[in-house]
Amino acid sequence: MSALTVTRSVRRNAPSALVLVWMLAPLVPILVWGFAARWSAPAVLPQDWGLVGWRQALDSGMYAALARSAVLGLVVAAIATPVGAMAGRALGWREVSYPVLIGLVLLAPVVLPPFAVSMGLDVLLLRLGIPETLAVVMVLVAFAIPYTAYTMRASYQSVDPEVEEQARVLGATPRQARTRASLPAVRSGLVAAFALAFLVGWSDYAVTLLVGGGRLITMPVLIGATASGTGREPALAALSLAAVIPPVVALGIVLRFARRRPSPVSIQPEVSP
Repeated sequence: MSALTVTRSVRRNAPSALVLVWMLAPLVPILVWGFAARWSAPAVLPQDWGLVGWRQALDSGMYAALARSAVLGLVVAAIATPVGAMAGRALGWREVSYPVLIGLVLLAPVVLPPFAVSMGLDVLLLRLGIPETLAVVMVLVAFAIPYTAYTMRASYQSVDPEVEEQARVLGATPRQARTRASLPAVRSGLVAAFALAFLVGWSDYAVTLLVGGGRLITMPVLIGATASGTGREPALAALSLAAVIPPVVALGIVLRFARRRPSPVSIQPEVSP
């Protein structure tokens, strides 16, 4: 490899490397605190190292909180992604009247402050007798749909609606045209929408705490409770690291999956008996 090729490669990858460093730099102190047993000012590095923070995090129920956050994120994503896909298809292919008005309605949960919405819905949901966990899922799905809908809107705008008509000409039924022609074309958008909806459920604090009444202890709620105390920096750092790792791993998996090309599927017309 010549020096010119190396120079061009460095220049091409430098912006991405700088962005990555900018994003990871704030995690360095948290990483150090996660393995520090004692770190008092004005010392630059911890005086004692150890796994005190991780033991405290485990004692506080870290595994159970991780499981609840994962299940909550998956449930929210499983509901919000297909709903957002249908809305995104209708908006992207202009299958509805007044798309601007519908788009503004979809954006309402993002525009409104989550804390204010949670405080207002808390009283209503309590009077209706809806269980706390179900209420949290309902509200978070409403907050996730704008992300999934607009992600899928952009995906469908990049696909010609005629792709389904062409499949119909080849003998596909309307269902086959959707599942084997248009959906594979927007697969990367579906993966991105699912990831965004999962992160809404995984990282939420205000809705889970207020609407859940403090009974649904997810990772953000556990981190908030730990941060309210003093002298628990190692445990707080360990919980923060544990909360960051699963979304990063999941994001890497879905991005790798999204880059795969869909395998060709033959469309065979359904023959009635």
